[in-house]
Amino acid sequence: MALSALLLLGLGGGLIGFLLSVLGAGGSILLLPLLVSGATLPTREAVPLSLLVVMLLALANLGPYVRRGQFALKPALILGVPALAGSWLGGSWVKAGLIPEPVQLGVFSAAALVASWLLTRGSRGSTGARQRPALLAIQGILVGLLTGIAGVGGGFAIVPALVLLAGLPMQLASGTSLLLIAVNALVALGALGHWPAQSLPLMLPLLAGGALGAVVGQRLAPHLSDRRLRQGFSILLIGSALMSGLEAWKRQPPAEREEQSLRQAPALLSTTQSHCS
Repeated sequence: MALSALLLLGLGGGLIGFLLSVLGAGGSILLLPLLVSGATLPTREAVPLSLLVVMLLALANLGPYVRRGQFALKPALILGVPALAGSWLGGSWVKAGLIPEPVQLGVFSAAALVASWLLTRGSRGSTGARQRPALLAIQGILVGLLTGIAGVGGGFAIVPALVLLAGLPMQLASGTSLLLIAVNALVALGALGHWPAQSLPLMLPLLAGGALGAVVGQRLAPHLSDRRLRQGFSILLIGSALMSGLEAWKRQPPAEREEQSLRQAPALLSTTQSHCS
């Protein structure tokens, strides 16, 4: 692989490790477009590789939270058990070929846009909020399905769910999220049932960059504005969604793309005629 691609993976891994360390969420959702668009991997290889890297980086960032006791067992079980079921189900659908590659990328693109919205909502009114276990469990199923289908940890949805639906403070939600991300990724990987053996060397720059990003993030975290971080990350997510949406369009079978273009042609023609008249 070219040096420029390796540098891109290293920088991407650094950003992911940094975001996981300061937010306990979000960084992994940048990984799939990095592997698909940056490293030009097919989605079949990119998804399990993404899950492996997500799992290892989440575990690496979990240590400081565990030492500080920032982990909530009850909300983790309420959200985590349904999430594991969703991860297994989503991964099984992909393994059975029920979800084509363009659909996987399309689901990811939609999730990135939702993540951008969720992460800019902040944590207003979170601490002491009324707990909603039923909604938390439903959120867990959706997060798990996303993990199994698109190869992301789901922390961007787990953290807001723990804050808004379980009433946890941000630091406690972040620590709980990292553990759930790691376990979720492991279950989804088992459901997919295959390892991206040829692409495993790509893990080295990703993990090296991720480790460096995590160290920097842990040192800077006390001095960073959570609100500014989320706003900046939401912009990255929008870019990630656009890249994945474009890849989903490119990877459609030619016949389907031609059929969609023919469907759109009458609407474009009528619009042009109305402008001319």
